[in-house]
Amino acid sequence: MQNSTPTPHDAIFKTFLSNTLHAQDFLELHLPEELREICDLDTLRLESGSFVEDDLRACYSDILYSLKTTRGDGYAYILIEHQSSPDRMMPFRLLRYAIAAMQRHMDAGHKMLPLVIPVLFYQGGRSPYPYSMSWLDLFSEPRLAAKLYGGRFPLVDITVIPDDEILKHRRVALLTLLQKHIRIRDLHDLFNEITQLMQSDELSGQQQAALINYMIQAGETPDVKGFLHELAQALPQHKDELMTIAKRLEEMGREQGLQVGLEQGRSLGHQDGEREASLKIARTMLEKGFDRAAVMEVTGLSEDDLRQIKH
Repeated sequence: MQNSTPTPHDAIFKTFLSNTLHAQDFLELHLPEELREICDLDTLRLESGSFVEDDLRACYSDILYSLKTTRGDGYAYILIEHQSSPDRMMPFRLLRYAIAAMQRHMDAGHKMLPLVIPVLFYQGGRSPYPYSMSWLDLFSEPRLAAKLYGGRFPLVDITVIPDDEILKHRRVALLTLLQKHIRIRDLHDLFNEITQLMQSDELSGQQQAALINYMIQAGETPDVKGFLHELAQALPQHKDELMTIAKRLEEMGREQGLQVGLEQGRSLGHQDGEREASLKIARTMLEKGFDRAAVMEVTGLSEDDLRQIKH
């Protein structure tokens, strides 16, 4: 009595197409000429068709071959999927398999993406195959999708946008200006632009507090304390949070950087007083909307210390 299999169509397909010689004949017959010309079919090597994507859902391709190209040292893959029933989303499914194969190729240490050629082998009861094999046809706007995914993706390179133009960027002007110059310029050079933009009513209190914290943490400003005092004078609505940070820096005897902690206070012999001052400053900063990571960096307190603060 013969053994039965729940998927006889897949089983016989894999039995034949897993053989390199049979696969060569299949590809010579069915690959489009332009693709067949770049494939060195004599170098076909059967690969594992199982992939695991980042979301840990298993993907499986029926047959995957690697091969060399006829144009040098490049690599290519041919991915053959067997189907007994039509599936409108098959082009997208094949694309996912192809990208997974590319990722595995890059994970192996290669520097260039390989060409992965998806092929659907269909032998269903409905004839001819009723759906498009272009994944772009799955979009409601296929022409726009073809332009987007067939060309260069949008790039916002703020390093080449003139400052005068950035100042016209409405609600994102200050963010863009700061991130353009934060690593390479003393923020004193941008003082007028910063204060002008920070006076805008279009920024929430949390956003303004976050921007102040960002300037102090990441900015290239030698005189941090002086910069804070100047900002406090120009921006009275932010005076409390600015002076809170300035006071902390002055107490710790540092005028640049925010890498301060309780160890420095202990070395000066006033651990208890220093801790109380740090807790007080941390409470004020939390009330002003600073994120907890920034508060810990400025005060030197731990997450456990912050949990003890009642506010």
